[in-house]
Amino acid sequence: MAEVGEEYDPKRALREAKRRRPDPVAQTGFTIRDAVSTDVPDCRAIYNHYVENSTVTFDEELLTHAQYRAKFTKAQKHGWPWIVAESPSGEILGFAYLSAYRDRSAYRYTVEDAIYLGPAATGKGIGRALLAELVERARTAGFREIVAVVADHGAEASIALHEKLGFKEIGRMGRVGYKFDRWLGTIFLQLSLKK
Repeated sequence: MAEVGEEYDPKRALREAKRRRPDPVAQTGFTIRDAVSTDVPDCRAIYNHYVENSTVTFDEELLTHAQYRAKFTKAQKHGWPWIVAESPSGEILGFAYLSAYRDRSAYRYTVEDAIYLGPAATGKGIGRALLAELVERARTAGFREIVAVVADHGAEASIALHEKLGFKEIGRMGRVGYKFDRWLGTIFLQLSLKK
């Protein structure tokens, strides 16, 4: 059972996220740092914006605070990088993380990336900076391959970003997800980190 204050009205949080205006400072700078547990509510609000408004995630139900905290805790436990982009005023502009590509042990050197930006943070180079940092952290951690699984509709910017950083399309799966009354496919991109 969630502690009092952990769970809050997700509709209120989404309304607040939608009311946020672009941070004028975010246009002039941001820092990338390791995420900490107090960043989880902001990451969750950004993610839930995409759950509710787009097909870039195939989740159809808003994630609870407990669900998102568990995701973050699992990343911490396994040592998978989870980073945030923060404005000089302390606003979380976006986040990115690595997770296991598959649970079987033979996949232990392959990870999957995820990047989400707040609606006011797009088009400012933040996504590129987050992905570049994630790639470096994956290389430092000894991973060999990074896989991105991207929706085939509505995620064109994500595909372009991955390709700019050297990811290559390696395959497609059609009509594997159903959201907003339509069938969606996925595009697989891969980056090899081996020297």
